[in-house]
Amino acid sequence: MENHGGSFWNERYAGEEFVYGTEPNIFFKEQIDKLKPGKLLMLGEGEGRNGVYAAKKGWEVDAVDFSEKAREKALKLAEFEKVKFNYTVKDLLNYEPKKNHYDAAGLIFLHLNENTRENIYKRVIGSLRPSGIIIMEVYSKEQLGRSSGGPQDPEMLYSIEGIKNIFGGLKLKLLKQEIIYLTESRFHYGEASVIRFVGEK
Repeated sequence: MENHGGSFWNERYAGEEFVYGTEPNIFFKEQIDKLKPGKLLMLGEGEGRNGVYAAKKGWEVDAVDFSEKAREKALKLAEFEKVKFNYTVKDLLNYEPKKNHYDAAGLIFLHLNENTRENIYKRVIGSLRPSGIIIMEVYSKEQLGRSSGGPQDPEMLYSIEGIKNIFGGLKLKLLKQEIIYLTESRFHYGEASVIRFVGEK
């Protein structure tokens, strides 16, 4: 998800197709499967593929996104999979999650402007209980010029150093930049430069 605002995403999600598919992100699945289910916060959740997967594994999921259309489709997916799924439509700049409430948070391809991301992520950290986990996958700044997804704006892309600066107070479990081959959808397809991060409060 890139930080374009609700109108952009409502347009992208308007059709019947699940534009990023219904299967969870590979890295998110790999990491969430390691954890004991509890309460999970998903920001920029889109059409629900990751939150619904977590709900199927027993997590109590609170999801947030800019897009009303995304919420409609996420709730359809949750209904199809027969799981409960809490989903709020809100500009993340104005979203205040519950403090010391969640056991984990997922930030999967949530691309926020460098000027706003720190405030939002600090709230995410504050929403975690002690030993809470953040799972993050985003495009790196080296994604510029690649056609495999993400914004073509360096201020919306990420660096290892930038992630360390924001999440430096967490216990670092994993932080690496790598080239992967995405096959999630036509919007996330091909060779991509990503950063994968797991931190513990």
